[in-house]
Amino acid sequence: MKKTLGIIGGSGIYEISEIEHGQWINIESPFGLPSDELFIGEVDGLKVVFLPRHARDHSISPSSINYRANIDALKRVGVTDIISIGACGSLRNDIEPGDFVLVDQFIDRTVSRKKTFFDDGAVAHVSIAKPTCSNLGEIVLKASQDVDVKFHNGGIYLAMEGPQFSTLAESNIYRSWSCDVIGMTSMPEAKLAREAEICYVTVSMVTDFDSWHPEHGEVDVKKIIKVLGENSLNGFNLIKNIIPLLKNSLDRHPCIQGCDRALENALVTRGDLSISTKEKLSAVAARILTK
Repeated sequence: MKKTLGIIGGSGIYEISEIEHGQWINIESPFGLPSDELFIGEVDGLKVVFLPRHARDHSISPSSINYRANIDALKRVGVTDIISIGACGSLRNDIEPGDFVLVDQFIDRTVSRKKTFFDDGAVAHVSIAKPTCSNLGEIVLKASQDVDVKFHNGGIYLAMEGPQFSTLAESNIYRSWSCDVIGMTSMPEAKLAREAEICYVTVSMVTDFDSWHPEHGEVDVKKIIKVLGENSLNGFNLIKNIIPLLKNSLDRHPCIQGCDRALENALVTRGDLSISTKEKLSAVAARILTK
């Protein structure tokens, strides 16, 4: 099996110009419409698939994103590894606007989103004790060394529902939980990538101090947009550095963390699944359904 890199771009990242011979392709999913068409091409022999999380015109709010359709569509075109990039707020003094954080843990406080592929005719329980891929994370960390940005290796991401920002009381509670950054989009994205047996990492680009910081007050959208522009350039440079490291071996070897085998013993539904359930899970669970 060959590697295929999926890139999910958050606020400020709506296209990847380095993808060669690329074209926007509509991919149908039984879970509904993805955020946008997928831009599919290659870079130096590595197949690369880009998806703008909020659509190219940023018309989809965090709560309205069809996370299941996004991950299912990426799986259907053969994506094996996902690099997710998105904006976030900082909950720590030493993580400042303009910094990047390689997140490795989440606290999910979202409430209105479909969070599993296995909710109709099939039940599966996957482990997300370690919700991001450590092997892919090492590649991202190495790629960050040549990017002019302060990069934090590891961090707890508080996923809030949005689209409003936090109250001061909420922001202080999340800080008391030792959370490092706060955002609106990495959950349930990470959970669904694990269910789909795709290696996944997320890089959070810090735009603000949320609402807790006494010297910065409440979140200022104009300032966020300014920092987003600066972060976008560094985000593009990070992706450019990641691709050569991934393409060193185009053949995909078993994930050392087991991300690509997450469903191995997860399905608990007894008996044969219905034809409609199998069709719905034909991409995300193809490996175990064809055994």
